[in-house]
Amino acid sequence: MVFLGFAATGCHLKGHETPAAAGGQAMPVQTAAVTLAPVPQSSEYVATVKSRRSATLEPQVSGTLTQIRVASGDHVKAGQVMMEIDPQLQIATVESARATERQKKAVYDYNAVEIERQRKLFEAGVTSRDVYDQEQQAFDNAKADYESAVGLRKTQEQQLAYYTIRAPFDGVVGDVPMHVGDFVAPLNSPPNVLTTVDENKDLEAYIYVPTERAGQVRQGLAVELMDNAGKLLEKTKIDFLSPQVDSTLQGILVKAPVHVTPELLRNAQMIKARVIWSTAPMAVVPVLAVTRQGGQSFVFVAQGQNGHFVAHQTAVTLGDTVGNNYSISSGLNAGDRVIISSTQFLINDMPVMPLGG
Repeated sequence: MVFLGFAATGCHLKGHETPAAAGGQAMPVQTAAVTLAPVPQSSEYVATVKSRRSATLEPQVSGTLTQIRVASGDHVKAGQVMMEIDPQLQIATVESARATERQKKAVYDYNAVEIERQRKLFEAGVTSRDVYDQEQQAFDNAKADYESAVGLRKTQEQQLAYYTIRAPFDGVVGDVPMHVGDFVAPLNSPPNVLTTVDENKDLEAYIYVPTERAGQVRQGLAVELMDNAGKLLEKTKIDFLSPQVDSTLQGILVKAPVHVTPELLRNAQMIKARVIWSTAPMAVVPVLAVTRQGGQSFVFVAQGQNGHFVAHQTAVTLGDTVGNNYSISSGLNAGDRVIISSTQFLINDMPVMPLGG
Protein backbone atom coordinates (compact mmCIF):
# COMPACT_ATOMS: atom_id res chain seq x y z
CA MET A 1 0.00 0.00 0.00
CA VAL A 2 2.77 2.41 0.89
CA PHE A 3 4.64 1.56 -2.31
CA LEU A 4 1.62 2.20 -4.49
CA GLY A 5 0.92 5.53 -2.84
CA PHE A 6 4.48 6.67 -3.38
CA ALA A 7 4.35 5.69 -7.03
CA ALA A 8 1.11 7.56 -7.57
CA THR A 9 2.51 10.61 -5.89
CA GLY A 10 5.59 10.46 -8.12
CA CYS A 11 3.49 10.28 -11.25
CA HIS A 12 1.40 13.20 -10.15
CA LEU A 13 4.48 15.41 -9.61
CA LYS A 14 5.99 14.48 -12.97
CA GLY A 15 2.80 15.42 -14.83
CA HIS A 16 2.90 18.93 -13.37
CA GLU A 17 6.49 19.63 -14.51
CA THR A 18 6.00 19.22 -18.28
CA PRO A 19 3.47 22.05 -18.96
CA ALA A 20 5.38 24.41 -16.75
CA ALA A 21 8.64 23.69 -18.52
CA ALA A 22 7.04 23.92 -21.95
CA GLY A 23 5.30 27.16 -21.16
CA GLY A 24 8.51 28.73 -19.90
CA GLN A 25 10.58 28.04 -23.01
CA ALA A 26 10.51 30.59 -25.87
CA MET A 27 12.59 30.18 -29.01
CA PRO A 28 15.04 33.05 -29.60
CA VAL A 29 14.43 34.54 -33.07
CA GLN A 30 15.69 37.43 -35.14
CA THR A 31 13.04 39.86 -36.40
CA ALA A 32 12.87 42.67 -38.92
CA ALA A 33 10.38 45.50 -39.19
CA VAL A 34 8.12 45.66 -42.25
CA THR A 35 8.96 48.85 -44.13
CA LEU A 36 7.54 50.68 -47.14
CA ALA A 37 9.75 50.99 -50.20
CA PRO A 38 9.18 52.18 -53.77
CA VAL A 39 8.42 49.07 -55.83
CA PRO A 40 8.25 49.18 -59.64
CA GLN A 41 5.03 47.95 -61.28
CA SER A 42 6.33 46.11 -64.32
CA SER A 43 5.75 43.50 -67.01
CA GLU A 44 8.32 41.14 -68.46
CA TYR A 45 8.60 40.38 -72.18
CA VAL A 46 10.95 38.58 -74.55
CA ALA A 47 13.05 41.04 -76.54
CA THR A 48 15.27 40.62 -79.58
CA VAL A 49 18.57 42.47 -79.86
CA LYS A 50 19.09 43.94 -83.33
CA SER A 51 21.86 46.01 -84.86
CA ARG A 52 20.99 49.24 -86.60
CA ARG A 53 23.45 48.18 -89.30
CA SER A 54 22.97 44.61 -90.45
CA ALA A 55 23.39 43.47 -94.05
CA THR A 56 22.37 40.27 -95.81
CA LEU A 57 24.66 39.67 -98.78
CA GLU A 58 23.09 38.10 -101.87
CA PRO A 59 24.63 37.66 -105.35
CA GLN A 60 24.02 40.41 -107.89
CA VAL A 61 25.32 38.28 -110.77
CA SER A 62 25.24 34.63 -111.83
CA GLY A 63 28.25 32.35 -111.62
CA THR A 64 30.24 29.79 -109.70
CA LEU A 65 31.80 30.63 -106.34
CA THR A 66 35.56 30.33 -106.77
CA GLN A 67 36.79 31.72 -103.44
CA ILE A 68 35.44 32.15 -99.90
CA ARG A 69 37.92 34.15 -97.83
CA VAL A 70 35.99 34.47 -94.56
CA ALA A 71 34.46 32.19 -91.96
CA SER A 72 31.56 32.63 -89.55
CA GLY A 73 32.52 34.91 -86.68
CA ASP A 74 35.34 36.69 -88.51
CA HIS A 75 35.70 40.43 -88.01
CA VAL A 76 35.92 42.25 -91.34
CA LYS A 77 36.74 45.80 -92.39
CA ALA A 78 34.72 47.88 -94.84
CA GLY A 79 35.72 46.97 -98.40
CA GLN A 80 37.46 43.73 -97.43
CA VAL A 81 37.10 40.96 -100.04
CA MET A 82 34.93 38.18 -98.66
CA MET A 83 34.06 36.00 -101.68
CA GLU A 84 34.62 35.84 -105.42
CA ILE A 85 32.39 34.58 -108.24
CA ASP A 86 34.05 33.32 -111.44
CA PRO A 87 34.41 36.53 -113.53
CA GLN A 88 35.95 35.14 -116.76
CA LEU A 89 32.85 35.60 -118.91
CA GLN A 90 32.34 39.13 -117.61
CA ILE A 91 36.02 39.97 -118.14
CA ALA A 92 35.59 39.01 -121.80
CA THR A 93 32.51 41.21 -122.02
CA VAL A 94 34.44 44.14 -120.54
CA GLU A 95 37.31 43.66 -123.00
CA SER A 96 34.85 43.61 -125.89
CA ALA A 97 33.26 46.83 -124.62
CA ARG A 98 36.67 48.46 -124.36
CA ALA A 99 37.53 47.45 -127.93
CA THR A 100 34.23 48.87 -129.17
CA GLU A 101 34.96 52.08 -127.29
CA ARG A 102 38.38 52.38 -128.95
CA GLN A 103 36.80 51.84 -132.38
CA LYS A 104 34.16 54.49 -131.75
CA LYS A 105 36.86 56.83 -130.41
CA ALA A 106 38.82 56.52 -133.66
CA VAL A 107 35.76 57.37 -135.75
CA TYR A 108 34.93 60.24 -133.43
CA ASP A 109 38.48 61.64 -133.64
CA TYR A 110 38.43 61.39 -137.44
CA ASN A 111 35.09 63.23 -137.66
CA ALA A 112 36.33 65.88 -135.25
CA VAL A 113 39.22 66.65 -137.59
CA GLU A 114 37.01 66.46 -140.68
CA ILE A 115 34.33 68.82 -139.30
CA GLU A 116 37.01 71.38 -138.52
CA ARG A 117 38.38 71.09 -142.05
CA GLN A 118 34.92 71.42 -143.61
CA ARG A 119 34.18 74.43 -141.43
CA LYS A 120 37.21 76.27 -142.76
CA LEU A 121 36.37 75.35 -146.39
CA PHE A 122 32.77 76.48 -145.90
CA GLU A 123 33.84 79.79 -144.39
CA ALA A 124 36.22 80.29 -147.34
CA GLY A 125 33.36 79.62 -149.76
CA VAL A 126 34.98 76.51 -151.21
CA THR A 127 32.24 74.07 -150.12
CA SER A 128 28.49 74.44 -149.90
CA ARG A 129 26.26 74.54 -146.85
CA ASP A 130 24.93 71.06 -147.66
CA VAL A 131 28.40 69.52 -147.59
CA TYR A 132 29.17 71.21 -144.27
CA ASP A 133 25.82 70.14 -142.75
CA GLN A 134 26.42 66.54 -143.81
CA GLU A 135 29.82 66.59 -142.15
CA GLN A 136 28.28 68.09 -139.02
CA GLN A 137 25.72 65.27 -138.93
CA ALA A 138 28.45 62.67 -139.31
CA PHE A 139 30.39 64.27 -136.44
CA ASP A 140 27.34 64.34 -134.17
CA ASN A 141 26.63 60.66 -134.91
CA ALA A 142 30.23 59.68 -134.22
CA LYS A 143 30.21 61.62 -130.95
CA ALA A 144 26.97 59.96 -129.83
CA ASP A 145 28.32 56.50 -130.74
CA TYR A 146 31.51 57.13 -128.80
CA GLU A 147 29.67 58.39 -125.70
CA SER A 148 27.37 55.36 -125.83
CA ALA A 149 30.40 53.06 -126.02
CA VAL A 150 31.96 54.79 -123.00
CA GLY A 151 28.75 54.32 -121.03
CA LEU A 152 28.52 50.63 -122.01
CA ARG A 153 32.14 50.05 -121.00
CA LYS A 154 31.58 51.67 -117.58
CA THR A 155 28.43 49.62 -117.04
CA GLN A 156 30.25 46.39 -117.82
CA GLU A 157 33.11 47.34 -115.51
CA GLN A 158 30.65 48.06 -112.73
CA GLN A 159 29.03 44.70 -113.41
CA LEU A 160 32.46 43.10 -113.13
CA ALA A 161 32.81 44.55 -109.62
CA TYR A 162 29.78 42.50 -108.51
CA TYR A 163 31.81 39.32 -108.98
CA THR A 164 33.88 40.34 -105.95
CA ILE A 165 31.86 40.34 -102.73
CA ARG A 166 33.15 42.96 -100.28
CA ALA A 167 32.20 43.85 -96.72
CA PRO A 168 29.81 46.85 -96.77
CA PHE A 169 31.11 48.08 -93.39
CA ASP A 170 33.13 46.96 -90.38
CA GLY A 171 31.37 44.08 -88.70
CA VAL A 172 31.13 40.40 -87.82
CA VAL A 173 30.48 37.70 -90.41
CA GLY A 174 27.43 35.54 -89.80
CA ASP A 175 26.67 32.08 -91.15
CA VAL A 176 28.32 31.14 -94.47
CA PRO A 177 25.99 28.52 -95.97
CA MET A 178 27.58 28.44 -99.45
CA HIS A 179 30.61 26.42 -100.60
CA VAL A 180 33.28 26.88 -103.23
CA GLY A 181 31.87 25.48 -106.47
CA ASP A 182 28.25 26.37 -105.74
CA PHE A 183 26.38 28.12 -108.53
CA VAL A 184 24.69 31.30 -107.37
CA ALA A 185 22.32 33.68 -109.12
CA PRO A 186 20.28 36.77 -108.28
CA LEU A 187 16.51 36.64 -107.88
CA ASN A 188 16.56 32.95 -106.96
CA SER A 189 13.62 31.65 -104.96
CA PRO A 190 14.59 31.17 -102.22
CA PRO A 191 17.43 33.68 -102.64
CA ASN A 192 21.07 32.57 -102.44
CA VAL A 193 22.17 34.16 -99.16
CA LEU A 194 25.96 34.31 -99.25
CA THR A 195 26.37 35.50 -95.66
CA THR A 196 25.52 38.37 -93.34
CA VAL A 197 27.55 41.16 -91.80
CA ASP A 198 26.47 42.73 -88.53
CA GLU A 199 27.97 45.84 -87.05
CA ASN A 200 27.84 44.76 -83.43
CA LYS A 201 27.22 48.22 -82.04
CA ASP A 202 24.34 50.69 -82.03
CA LEU A 203 22.17 47.83 -80.82
CA GLU A 204 18.47 48.08 -80.01
CA ALA A 205 16.07 45.88 -78.07
CA TYR A 206 12.90 45.12 -80.05
CA ILE A 207 9.98 44.58 -77.63
CA TYR A 208 6.39 43.80 -78.61
CA VAL A 209 3.98 45.13 -75.99
CA PRO A 210 0.43 43.65 -75.97
CA THR A 211 -2.28 45.93 -77.32
CA GLU A 212 -4.08 46.02 -73.94
CA ARG A 213 -1.13 48.08 -72.69
CA ALA A 214 -1.52 50.62 -75.52
CA GLY A 215 -2.78 53.32 -73.15
CA GLN A 216 0.25 52.95 -70.86
CA VAL A 217 3.17 52.51 -73.21
CA ARG A 218 5.03 55.70 -74.09
CA GLN A 219 8.49 56.97 -74.89
CA GLY A 220 10.76 57.42 -71.88
CA LEU A 221 9.45 54.42 -69.91
CA ALA A 222 12.23 52.65 -68.03
CA VAL A 223 13.29 49.22 -69.27
CA GLU A 224 15.52 46.69 -67.54
CA LEU A 225 17.32 44.26 -69.84
CA MET A 226 18.24 40.86 -68.39
CA ASP A 227 19.86 37.69 -69.64
CA ASN A 228 17.98 34.39 -69.60
CA ALA A 229 19.21 33.71 -66.07
CA GLY A 230 17.61 36.93 -64.84
CA LYS A 231 20.88 38.82 -64.41
CA LEU A 232 20.49 42.56 -64.98
CA LEU A 233 22.47 43.66 -68.03
CA GLU A 234 21.42 47.27 -68.42
CA LYS A 235 18.86 49.89 -67.50
CA THR A 236 17.60 51.82 -70.50
CA LYS A 237 14.48 53.63 -71.77
CA ILE A 238 12.02 53.33 -74.63
CA ASP A 239 13.00 55.75 -77.41
CA PHE A 240 10.74 54.51 -80.23
CA LEU A 241 7.04 53.66 -80.29
CA SER A 242 5.45 52.24 -83.43
CA PRO A 243 2.33 54.13 -84.54
CA GLN A 244 0.62 50.90 -85.61
CA VAL A 245 -0.09 47.41 -84.29
CA ASP A 246 1.73 44.43 -85.73
CA SER A 247 -1.11 42.38 -87.26
CA THR A 248 0.73 39.07 -86.84
CA LEU A 249 1.80 39.42 -83.21
CA GLN A 250 -1.03 41.74 -82.14
CA GLY A 251 1.53 43.83 -80.33
CA ILE A 252 3.02 47.29 -80.47
CA LEU A 253 6.71 47.45 -81.36
CA VAL A 254 8.82 49.55 -79.01
CA LYS A 255 12.58 49.94 -79.11
CA ALA A 256 15.15 50.73 -76.45
CA PRO A 257 18.84 51.46 -77.07
CA VAL A 258 21.35 48.87 -75.87
CA HIS A 259 24.80 49.98 -74.73
CA VAL A 260 26.09 46.66 -73.38
CA THR A 261 29.50 45.65 -74.75
CA PRO A 262 29.44 43.42 -77.86
CA GLU A 263 30.98 40.58 -75.84
CA LEU A 264 27.75 40.26 -73.81
CA LEU A 265 25.11 40.73 -76.51
CA ARG A 266 24.98 40.02 -80.22
CA ASN A 267 22.65 40.77 -83.07
CA ALA A 268 19.45 38.63 -83.08
CA GLN A 269 20.02 37.45 -79.49
CA MET A 270 16.90 36.83 -77.37
CA ILE A 271 16.85 38.41 -73.91
CA LYS A 272 14.32 39.43 -71.27
CA ALA A 273 12.99 42.97 -71.01
CA ARG A 274 11.11 44.31 -67.99
CA VAL A 275 9.05 47.40 -68.84
CA ILE A 276 8.42 49.49 -65.72
CA TRP A 277 5.02 51.17 -65.92
CA SER A 278 5.13 53.04 -62.59
CA THR A 279 6.59 52.97 -59.08
CA ALA A 280 4.46 52.78 -55.90
CA PRO A 281 5.26 52.36 -52.17
CA MET A 282 4.67 48.80 -50.93
CA ALA A 283 5.47 46.77 -47.85
CA VAL A 284 8.70 44.80 -48.20
CA VAL A 285 10.14 41.96 -46.13
CA PRO A 286 13.41 40.02 -46.35
CA VAL A 287 13.33 36.93 -48.52
CA LEU A 288 14.32 34.85 -45.46
CA ALA A 289 11.02 35.70 -43.79
CA VAL A 290 8.86 33.95 -46.40
CA THR A 291 7.88 30.28 -46.21
CA ARG A 292 5.64 28.32 -48.55
CA GLN A 293 3.13 25.60 -47.86
CA GLY A 294 0.82 24.05 -50.44
CA GLY A 295 1.43 26.84 -52.92
CA GLN A 296 0.61 29.59 -50.38
CA SER A 297 3.17 32.03 -49.02
CA PHE A 298 3.37 32.80 -45.29
CA VAL A 299 5.41 34.83 -42.84
CA PHE A 300 5.59 34.55 -39.06
CA VAL A 301 4.84 37.82 -37.26
CA ALA A 302 6.11 38.32 -33.71
CA GLN A 303 2.94 39.40 -31.85
CA GLY A 304 2.68 40.45 -28.23
CA GLN A 305 0.41 38.29 -26.07
CA ASN A 306 0.02 38.74 -22.29
CA GLY A 307 3.46 40.25 -21.93
CA HIS A 308 5.10 37.61 -24.12
CA PHE A 309 5.57 37.08 -27.85
CA VAL A 310 4.24 34.37 -30.10
CA ALA A 311 4.95 33.52 -33.74
CA HIS A 312 1.68 34.18 -35.57
CA GLN A 313 1.55 32.62 -39.03
CA THR A 314 0.16 35.11 -41.59
CA ALA A 315 -0.69 34.44 -45.26
CA VAL A 316 0.74 37.04 -47.67
CA THR A 317 0.54 37.83 -51.37
CA LEU A 318 3.96 38.32 -52.89
CA GLY A 319 4.85 40.92 -55.50
CA ASP A 320 8.14 41.45 -57.32
CA THR A 321 11.50 41.00 -55.65
CA VAL A 322 13.35 44.19 -54.75
CA GLY A 323 16.98 43.30 -54.15
CA ASN A 324 16.97 40.79 -51.26
CA ASN A 325 13.38 41.61 -50.30
CA TYR A 326 9.91 40.56 -51.42
CA SER A 327 7.27 43.18 -51.99
CA ILE A 328 3.98 42.27 -50.25
CA SER A 329 0.69 43.06 -51.99
CA SER A 330 -1.48 42.07 -49.00
CA GLY A 331 -1.26 40.51 -45.55
CA LEU A 332 1.12 42.88 -43.73
CA ASN A 333 1.28 46.47 -42.54
CA ALA A 334 4.23 48.78 -42.09
CA GLY A 335 5.70 48.32 -38.62
CA ASP A 336 4.84 44.62 -38.26
CA ARG A 337 7.82 42.60 -37.11
CA VAL A 338 8.46 39.46 -39.13
CA ILE A 339 10.66 36.60 -37.99
CA ILE A 340 13.67 35.96 -40.23
CA SER A 341 15.47 33.14 -38.42
CA SER A 342 14.61 29.53 -37.56
CA THR A 343 11.35 29.78 -39.50
CA GLN A 344 11.53 26.07 -40.36
CA PHE A 345 11.09 25.22 -36.65
CA LEU A 346 8.13 27.54 -35.97
CA ILE A 347 4.48 26.60 -35.61
CA ASN A 348 1.53 28.94 -35.29
CA ASP A 349 1.31 30.82 -31.93
CA MET A 350 4.53 29.24 -30.68
CA PRO A 351 6.25 31.32 -27.91
CA VAL A 352 9.27 33.24 -29.23
CA MET A 353 11.82 35.64 -27.86
CA PRO A 354 12.64 38.45 -30.34
CA LEU A 355 16.31 39.33 -30.25
CA GLY A 356 16.02 42.58 -32.17
CA GLY A 357 16.36 43.65 -35.79
